Amino acid sequence: MMDKISSFTRFKAACPFLGRTKTSTLRNLSTSSSPRYPTLSVLTERATKCPVMGPALNTRSKEIVAGYASVAGNIDVDRIHKDKGIVPPPGATIEMCPHASAARAAARMAEDLAAAAKKKKTKAAHHPHAKAAPTTLKDGTAAAAGCPFHQKAAAEAKLATAAEPTATKAKHTGFNYEAFYTEELDKKHKDKSYRYFNNINRLAQKFPVAHTARVSDEVEVWCANDYLGMGNNPVVLETMHRTLDKYGHGAGGTRNIAGNGAMHLALEKELANLHRKPAALVFSSCYVANDATLSTLGSKLPGCVYFSDSMNHASMIQGMRHSGAKRVIFKHNDLEDLESKLKQYPKETPKIIAFESVYSMCGSIGPIKEICDLAEQYGALTFLDEVHAVGLYGPRGAGVAEHLDYEAHVAAGQNGAAIPGSVMDRVDIITGTLGKAYGAVGGYIAGSEEFVDMIRSYAPGFIFTTSLPPATVAGARASVAYQKHYVGDRQLKQVNVRKVKDAMSALDIPVIPGPSHIVPVLVGDPELAKAASDKLLGEHDIYVQAINYPTVARGEERLRFTVTPRHTVEQMDRLVRAVDQVFTELNINRLADWKRLGGRATVGVEGQPEYVEPIWTDEQVGITDGTVPTTLRNGDKPVVDMKAVGAARNVFNNLLGTVEGKIQANRHRVNAEGGVELVTSTLTTKSEMMKSGVAIPIMSQMEGGASEMKDAVEAGASA
Repeated sequence: MMDKISSFTRFKAACPFLGRTKTSTLRNLSTSSSPRYPTLSVLTERATKCPVMGPALNTRSKEIVAGYASVAGNIDVDRIHKDKGIVPPPGATIEMCPHASAARAAARMAEDLAAAAKKKKTKAAHHPHAKAAPTTLKDGTAAAAGCPFHQKAAAEAKLATAAEPTATKAKHTGFNYEAFYTEELDKKHKDKSYRYFNNINRLAQKFPVAHTARVSDEVEVWCANDYLGMGNNPVVLETMHRTLDKYGHGAGGTRNIAGNGAMHLALEKELANLHRKPAALVFSSCYVANDATLSTLGSKLPGCVYFSDSMNHASMIQGMRHSGAKRVIFKHNDLEDLESKLKQYPKETPKIIAFESVYSMCGSIGPIKEICDLAEQYGALTFLDEVHAVGLYGPRGAGVAEHLDYEAHVAAGQNGAAIPGSVMDRVDIITGTLGKAYGAVGGYIAGSEEFVDMIRSYAPGFIFTTSLPPATVAGARASVAYQKHYVGDRQLKQVNVRKVKDAMSALDIPVIPGPSHIVPVLVGDPELAKAASDKLLGEHDIYVQAINYPTVARGEERLRFTVTPRHTVEQMDRLVRAVDQVFTELNINRLADWKRLGGRATVGVEGQPEYVEPIWTDEQVGITDGTVPTTLRNGDKPVVDMKAVGAARNVFNNLLGTVEGKIQANRHRVNAEGGVELVTSTLTTKSEMMKSGVAIPIMSQMEGGASEMKDAVEAGASA
């Protein structure tokens, strides 16, 4: 309805609805399409019922019709030209006919506005228009009198809409289901825990920039879990294109029925090698992996008792609950509390200690080695969630468990054999995700062959769901392989995280201290957290999601920033200035304020450190020996390590064939002799075409002419 959310503030005093509605809600309403009237936003649909805006919109709909809306709809009126004996020139589209496209768009917009404003059909007065201008029919739909194609286009729009089933509210004589839904939602609104979903579309060529609901509105993303930008790494995209060409889109079934492909099995081997475990198993997400594994283990082990860190992720909590096993909660990272609870059960009782390596909302790191000590002492299994650590820690990206024995894993290389006595070897079960640092989707477990086979055989969450698409699986494997051979992204991420934390701390912005890459900034109030998020987005084009209850405890609401290797010096400086300004404008507590109030969430608490040394040492980052990567500046291209590219390509030689030379993340289309169309993920040389048995393209048939083909061949040959 308006280009910028901030524009709403001009009308808040005059409009009761705008005045009592939060800006965040208005943003959600104005960027969400009406499910009943696709050309309208939800806010516009509601406005049609307003005694002031309703008539105004009715007038506006007539103006749109009279003025010929320029936005094209989706109804195919190309055949109208053919019916009238008009043959469009080659390459012509319906948009090239201003009359037909305008009538089509005006018909749909006017129809939606009229339908939203009225429940019953009413007759409207007919007004004469210019010869080429459309009129409005009695039911509010647009028609036209000038161009001979107008009326048919508008009529077809009307017929198409009439054919759609009308949404009606279900009527029940018993329980009032709709009222129940409304009451439950009201609870979320009242306790400020209602979740708002922003329309954010990351741009592959501009990461970390994304566009919002309006394609022209671009923002910087500061809260994505694609921690390393691997979602648009060129060798990952190249691999996905090649896989899609060979294997198509879907997997074709569950893993047990037609969906167990070579790509899936190869990814599991890759992950087992990464964690130096005998076996691994891939799930549709790590939420499913945690839920399915913990529920299966707890239900199968007789008398099993879970010992769960108080800050464990919801997926782990749900898995333990679904198992029916007893769950004992110990204080976050508190070894004394954990041991006191383990002591209460005989050593023979099956026990599982479930915990995380990096806790994503506070940035703390679990005491993995010490928990393994307690597990061995009291006869428990260890279940370690490395979701926010895989790809980010360790020389090969296996997570914090690997990082704790950094030099030993560097020396061991890529063979995948276990290192006896290492922390990672001592952990029984490791779970990780492909959807964060690896930039894909999916989750997995890694452990002994017998354990993995048991979960594969019993876990409903694995058995009864469709397998991940081959291209997605291949992209994830390429990402894992790339990161196993290149540490630079991890190092640069740590460098940038330090820069942002230091800059914020210098301005007394209350960063929750921690040794990891997470940058949580305490706000301490749900409405202020949402207001800060809205202000950063609406006024500074910076997107960071507010984190409220139940993700964090009440009173510990925060903004959670994720800094990537792809963020530039200028973007980081702008972020810090914007956050500082928003904190001032909204009067949000600074570190000094929290100290005066006694502190909260380890911020400003007496006895708690204001700074925690990062787990990545200066030597590991490359500061000591001068090999530290350089932070990008605006206009710089991100580093793509060709050695890691070669390693990622090589793992697919047996399935996709060899590929060398320049990485081609985009697709190229050429016409070969005989009308054959080639679609490749790499620039194809003449010799490669001949080897593949495809006739050499005829220059005169090329889409871009002989010069384009010559450039493509030369680029491929010289890459």
